[in-house]
Amino acid sequence: FNNTLQFDHLSNWYCLKFPLVQTKSKKTLARPGVKNIVLVEGVRTPFLVSGTTYANLMPHDLGRAALQGLLNRTGIPKDAVDYIVYGTVIQEVKTSNVAREAALGAGFSDKIPAHTVSMACISSNQAMTTAAGLIAAGQSDTIVAGGVEFLSDVPIRHSREMRKIMLSVNKTKTFGQRLGLIGKLRLSHFSPELPAVAEFSTGETMGHSADRLAAAFGVSRAEQDEFAARSHTLAKKAQDSGLLQDVISFKVPGRDIVSKDNGIRPSTMEQMAKLKPAFIKPHGTVTAANSSFLTDGASAVLIMSEEKALAMGFKPKAYLRDFVYVSQDPKDQLLLGPTYATPKVLERAGLSMNDIDVFEFHEAFAGQIMANMKAMESDWFAQTYMGRKSKVGAPPMEKFNLWGGSLSLGHPFGATGCRLVTTVAHRLQKEGGQYGLVAACAAGGQGHAMVIEAYPQ
Repeated sequence: FNNTLQFDHLSNWYCLKFPLVQTKSKKTLARPGVKNIVLVEGVRTPFLVSGTTYANLMPHDLGRAALQGLLNRTGIPKDAVDYIVYGTVIQEVKTSNVAREAALGAGFSDKIPAHTVSMACISSNQAMTTAAGLIAAGQSDTIVAGGVEFLSDVPIRHSREMRKIMLSVNKTKTFGQRLGLIGKLRLSHFSPELPAVAEFSTGETMGHSADRLAAAFGVSRAEQDEFAARSHTLAKKAQDSGLLQDVISFKVPGRDIVSKDNGIRPSTMEQMAKLKPAFIKPHGTVTAANSSFLTDGASAVLIMSEEKALAMGFKPKAYLRDFVYVSQDPKDQLLLGPTYATPKVLERAGLSMNDIDVFEFHEAFAGQIMANMKAMESDWFAQTYMGRKSKVGAPPMEKFNLWGGSLSLGHPFGATGCRLVTTVAHRLQKEGGQYGLVAACAAGGQGHAMVIEAYPQ
């Protein structure tokens, strides 16, 4: 893709090419004696730039909205769910088990257990695979999974020394003891500790790491800006065409009804070129325009055993098949999760890249996506770092993130995984494909990939 005209050409071709069509006939990944696990439905609140319309809410408010949207969309009785699992990253201390608070707020039965998982940007992926594991183990048949992230309001702590003094005050018995503690206060103690999107083990911000990764793989600023422009252009086309059917309308208390993502902003290459580097200055290549932005949002999916779904009268959207989690060096390979996870999950499923009809990768940074593409196309990288004989190959762009991605739609850390899986299911239905692949990187040098199979239409 060299310019915006080509992005428009691709999108126009795509919309004409793919009416709702029959699924291609390939072998199924069903296995004798193994339960079929299905995605029945998936929804999400609109993903909004942090600090905008959702600014006065709390995380459980968004989680509740997504769960209520799922109930409304499916019509499933509130007491028919066996379990609820939610993912989140930056936790609100008042609602540390946000899954439980959101479920109670949404009106689910108080007899339904709920727990919250955290695995950076793949937290809702972990929620979904936790659900799949519970179903496969015979513990449950009907599970709601999802995730939420609310970055408009994050926990800001007092300094460690200030916290020590404040906690010690509670143990004092006399006014003199309190006065003695207050006398220990220093001006530096009043500096707050702000949360950062940084690695604890290395101290490096993710943006800085993305810039280094892009440089290591020779990804130019122009390549990153082109990919970001593609993401926003395709997201705008998908939004205008009504393809983002997972988005539910949400009446924000005291505000308007929100019904669409607000971070989609197609720009020209000339406009993007004017931005300065955001992390490595002055020669870095990662900018605000080719990075995902801080986002508020929540998602929810209904996952069931196929047998239970059919017995309750549901028409599933897709089968959830093989999945893997990977982990590597958090310093120099922080964002290479898709490169490591993709060949592993394909091997588990007995598929090749050519078998995959739909690819949905998490776009943390345009540079991260392009670096993964180059790593996946490199025999040398596969042999040197992955212990493999040859490269897996990069996904073809005509199958890749055709409805936009995290760069344009937004990236609420704990909610993106469900968006990816639901999008694959909807694209398979729309395009008539059989297999989809989700892949994502995450903080800590971790990653995830999952194969999704279309449900027969």
